[in-house]
This record gives sequence, structure tokens and C-alpha cells, in this order.
Amino acid sequence: MSAPVIAQKGPYPVELTAGQTVYWCACGRSSSQPFCDGSHRVTDFTPKPYTAVKDGTVWFCGCKHSGTPQTCDGTHRTL
Repeated sequence: MSAPVIAQKGPYPVELTAGQTVYWCACGRSSSQPFCDGSHRVTDFTPKPYTAVKDGTVWFCGCKHSGTPQTCDGTHRTL
């Protein structure tokens, strides 16, 4: 499996409402970061669904190397 493209070295803050489901880009190739636009079709990656449990800001991983995929865990600071 190939490595994901680093879309940005920092998280994407996104406002979501409880129950809202989005699809996080795992490959890093999407032009709609941090969400999937179908660019993964030429890779081994698949988008990861994320459903908000409450209203508020979710910090989605931009580097695509987080140990807690979809959300940022600070891994971008070590890349």
C-alpha cells in the first residue's frame, strides 16, 4: 500500500451538527479537503465515514498520518 499525500500539515476545523455524516479523505488527493471527492479511486485508500455525536467543531486530520484517523492527534508536528 502506498503512503497518503499530505494535504496540509495541520488540521481542518469543520462545523458539524449532531448526526451529520461526512466522508474524510484518507488518500490526501481530494480537491475538497478534508472530504472525499473520489480521487482515491486510483489508490489503495478508501474514504472514512465520520458521524458527529454533537454539534460543534471537529478538527479533521490534514496530514493523513494521524493515529486516530479522521481527527487530528498532532502527528503533523512530527512530519
